[in-house]
Amino acid sequence: METNANTEVPARSALERRVDLSLTIAELDKDIDQRLKRLGKNMKMPGFRPGKVPAQIIRQQYGEQARNDALSEALGKMLSEAVTSQQLRVAGSPRIEPKSSDSTTHIEFSAVFEVYPEITLNDLTDVEVERPALEVGPTDIDSTLDILRKQRVCYELVDRPAAAADRVSIDFVGKKDGEPFSGGQGKDYRFVLGEGKMLSDFENAVIGTRPGEAKSFEMTFPAEYFSKELAGQSVTFDIAVKEVGEPVLPALDADFARTLGIADGDLVKMRAEIEENLRREVKKRLQARVTGNVMDALLAANPVEVPSALIHKEIERLMQVARQDMEQRGMKVKDLPMQPEWFADQARRRISLALIVSEVVKLNELQAKPAQVKALVEEAAQSYDQPQEVVRWYYAQAERLADFEATAIEANVVDWVLARVKVRNKLVAFAELMGQQS
Repeated sequence: METNANTEVPARSALERRVDLSLTIAELDKDIDQRLKRLGKNMKMPGFRPGKVPAQIIRQQYGEQARNDALSEALGKMLSEAVTSQQLRVAGSPRIEPKSSDSTTHIEFSAVFEVYPEITLNDLTDVEVERPALEVGPTDIDSTLDILRKQRVCYELVDRPAAAADRVSIDFVGKKDGEPFSGGQGKDYRFVLGEGKMLSDFENAVIGTRPGEAKSFEMTFPAEYFSKELAGQSVTFDIAVKEVGEPVLPALDADFARTLGIADGDLVKMRAEIEENLRREVKKRLQARVTGNVMDALLAANPVEVPSALIHKEIERLMQVARQDMEQRGMKVKDLPMQPEWFADQARRRISLALIVSEVVKLNELQAKPAQVKALVEEAAQSYDQPQEVVRWYYAQAERLADFEATAIEANVVDWVLARVKVRNKLVAFAELMGQQS
């Protein structure tokens, strides 16, 4: 089929390209006729022998389909030849637009699309990157043990006023303008005072009450409260305190060690295992911190224009991930409509970094080495009871190693950047690194 393609660059985007496509009508009609003949050979219709259906009927039934298929194939072939000859890297799907033309022999179209940007890596000599550092010590193990004990806390019923850290069981009814409001009732409702499960004004009203005591109090919902009907509104709560439980932490003994998987209850083994796990977790978090700092530095040093088509695709992916996460948490996604703009900045950052990192890897041959991947797999397997079985499972199928390969490439890029920037080492606090609240 005779075709013609011409490429222009519109002024509105440095990444947008427009390819003008011209098809010969006679050649297009010839292709359509051939497609209809092939369809007619197998077409069955009551009153006609197979393959003997009149051409007019075949065209009536399949004419539009045949034209669309012929047109799509011709345009696709022309566009492919145009982008190949001009060495264009198309980002996203082209948009085909018909063009008005007075020609009686040709039909005209324009294919509009974006291309990947040309990445020019800038010098990093004057860039400063902070590298966090931390050595796990005895106090960090003690802190972790305190957290593990709190996770296994028990509550003993007491007959005294409720205080912070106590677990209470209450009945409550909330009223607005004298009438109960939706979601404002609870029976035998348990929560720990100070954990923030309830609004602070509500918790403060419960503190100081004893088992068997009832009271009423007024409170005002925060202006930013998720329920629009209650945000900023004053209500009255009637509560009846049924139980007050005092927290009792488990002792640091052999029984406690057994709850952590130490079969013989040896406390020395328990501390050693906690230390090993902490070192592994601290290493992972330190690496994540320095990786984030390196990526920030790469972004700042290498501004890049990102194809909007890639951003839109990444937004869709992030929204799908968010929906799946909410569904796993038991939330009804249809009741929480998402807005694409919520994910726009994150999508732009991810695509920008992907383009920059890809160029760094390509120019400096930073692909993952087999030994790196193996080390990462073996390290991840250490947290399982049978590490070698886990390693064999990962290596049974090549695609299972994809995440480890990506991690190795990322680590190579981080090391490459750190060797070229000004590194500022900074000690970080254990609690801050682990995200523990004071």
